[in-house]
Amino acid sequence: MRKKIIAGNWKMNKTPLEGKAFATDMAVRCDVPDVDVVFCVPFVMLCPVSGATKPTSVALGVQNMHFEDAGAYTGEISSPMLAHFGVKYVIIGHSERRAYFNETDETVNKKAIKALSSGLIPIVCCGESLAQREQGVTMEHIRMQVKLALAGISADDAAKVVIAYEPIWAIGTGKTATTDQAEEVCAGIRKVLAEIYNEETANQIRIQYGGSVTASNAADLFAQPNIDGALVGGASLTDDFEKIVKYNQ
Repeated sequence: MRKKIIAGNWKMNKTPLEGKAFATDMAVRCDVPDVDVVFCVPFVMLCPVSGATKPTSVALGVQNMHFEDAGAYTGEISSPMLAHFGVKYVIIGHSERRAYFNETDETVNKKAIKALSSGLIPIVCCGESLAQREQGVTMEHIRMQVKLALAGISADDAAKVVIAYEPIWAIGTGKTATTDQAEEVCAGIRKVLAEIYNEETANQIRIQYGGSVTASNAADLFAQPNIDGALVGGASLTDDFEKIVKYNQ
């Protein structure tokens, strides 16, 4: 059985003091044994939030990183810098990074490789636009994203990766893919993983759903055989995050 993983993507929200206060409270409330819980915070919050999560099982994550260890990359953050704060997870290739900051399939792949070689667990995002869904090319697009993201990554390393399926049309819109739609794509992703590697590896890799996940739809989503948790956006900054984490109680 794959252990559920629920990661909160705080995006660009809260000040360090607000983040520390929220994390101190929420980490205790989300300290559960049957779910891996992650707070993916802005870089400026790494110090206060790492202190808040240390007494609990909640892991620390970030929303991006560079694929080089050091260099003339103004404004970027490297994996050795993240290691100082005990970061465990890194979101890579979120649709907002692709849309607003020119993230490409090539840089997603480079970052995934660097994360794994640095002992970090990459949460690799994929997802289709509304136009792609309406044109019936969802799986072709997802297949390409997954294959390019994992290029050159061994089966042993791939087993550590988390894939986050986030239909772009459902991020921050209040729209959610139906349970059947989400399961269909996540099952398709697992089939692609089996093609790249093998059934055993594919069955080890955790696949999250993301896109307007709420306390009211989490249990139904997580009951699906190929959905192993969620990458939560807006709800990760509210009391609903605890309810999502405790979906089975």
